[in-house]
Amino acid sequence: MTPPDKLDSADPLLASPSKCPVHAYGPGGVARLYGPTAEDDPMGLYEQLRDRHGAVAPVLLHGDLPAWLVLGYRENLDVTRTPSRFSRDSRNWRDLREGKVPPDHPLTPITMWQPICAFADGSVHERWRGAINDSLGRFDRRGVRRHITRFADQLVDGFCAQGTAELVNDFAEHLPMLVMTQLLGMPEDYGPRLVKAARDMIRGTETAVASNEYVQETLRKLVVRKRSDPGPDFTSWLLEHPSQLSDDEVQQHLRLVLIAAFETTANLIANTVRMLLTDPRCRANLAGGHMTLPDAVEQVLWDEPPFTAILGRWATQDTELAGQQIKAGDVLVLGLAAANVDTAIRPDPTAPVHGNRSHLAFSGGAHECPGQDIGRAIADTGIEALLNRLPDVRLAVAEDELTWISSLMSRHLVALPVQFTPQEPNPVVQPETSPQAGPAHGSPEPHLPAADRPAANDSSPHLGSGTRTSWWRSLTRWLRRR
Repeated sequence: MTPPDKLDSADPLLASPSKCPVHAYGPGGVARLYGPTAEDDPMGLYEQLRDRHGAVAPVLLHGDLPAWLVLGYRENLDVTRTPSRFSRDSRNWRDLREGKVPPDHPLTPITMWQPICAFADGSVHERWRGAINDSLGRFDRRGVRRHITRFADQLVDGFCAQGTAELVNDFAEHLPMLVMTQLLGMPEDYGPRLVKAARDMIRGTETAVASNEYVQETLRKLVVRKRSDPGPDFTSWLLEHPSQLSDDEVQQHLRLVLIAAFETTANLIANTVRMLLTDPRCRANLAGGHMTLPDAVEQVLWDEPPFTAILGRWATQDTELAGQQIKAGDVLVLGLAAANVDTAIRPDPTAPVHGNRSHLAFSGGAHECPGQDIGRAIADTGIEALLNRLPDVRLAVAEDELTWISSLMSRHLVALPVQFTPQEPNPVVQPETSPQAGPAHGSPEPHLPAADRPAANDSSPHLGSGTRTSWWRSLTRWLRRR
């Protein structure tokens, strides 16, 4: 098929104003993955491209840089599982080598090569990724869930007496960062400031560079402190790992884990709560016992993954993918949301997918998200705590009044206003120890022996079961009042 920069603008589909607004297409009639059309309805654009080009479509990135958007489920797996053909090393990008991606380009922050596992393959990737996997694996599952519940309750305490709240800014965006700062071994009061900095950095505002510097400096100081005063936390475990990461390597991987966990989990929480409040099918399945809250989270990961697309992979050689001729140095965008609704593996996208975790919400292959189970735990445990505290929570506006903002990689719910019966905040319990004293204050607990872990028949497939009885009673009351 025709390369992205050589398409004929005489294509009759390109001439259809109802299908293809002029501003959505660049030179040669190639679709842009940026701008109003792509951002207003990314899924609609994906399906138009799938109809026209099949599983792999030519597209343009910011600045009209040519790229390939991988839309097919199997094709996405092929790309993620063959690093010999499709590398994560952005230094393979031909346009970058030719100077077409300047330092101030909008994609530079997410494509500039860094010494972290997200930009490495082979043995280098295995060394860095192994340290992350081993350190994440040391967390006690039940301990993590207790921290999530505690922070969720603290956030609910901040608005429960008002009878109204805006759950994106008041809850979904704060909970992941509060939990992750705790797991990294930071003082709790770092959470709110890091939420603001991370949000600013990801959205590419005028102060994004300063926000990134704040995050980096905060993490640099954390690494220095943990090098001399280690504790039962992720930072200390990275520092003491047998792979002997340098302080800079630890700092950069802390930033990667922190920002990725914030972005994906905040979106996942917001999208799941919205589904619970607006989807009658979901409410019926929950009320009838046909679906648990973790099942609802998994449904959202299929239908509204936190990242709609991921940039990128870079072709290391001339190759073929779904009939398209990919040239060495081409960049590929993984279309995760499009792959999840590929009819080749999901003929009926409205059918429930309870218990099915084969979606690509967390990508695939060697670079599949290492912290996905912690993200799931933050989402389902945090939402459970929210429903326990506010059993009659309901949407405060009409569903069609909800709005989103989109970018190349994600689609964010702007706000989720809700109403509920005002509740009294929980009594304040002062910690018995200082913030640095260890598990009694809420630091992550060390890895427990197998005998102390949740049983193998635990009802939750994720990071431990938590209690379901109180949540179910609250949910039943909530459903009856709707």
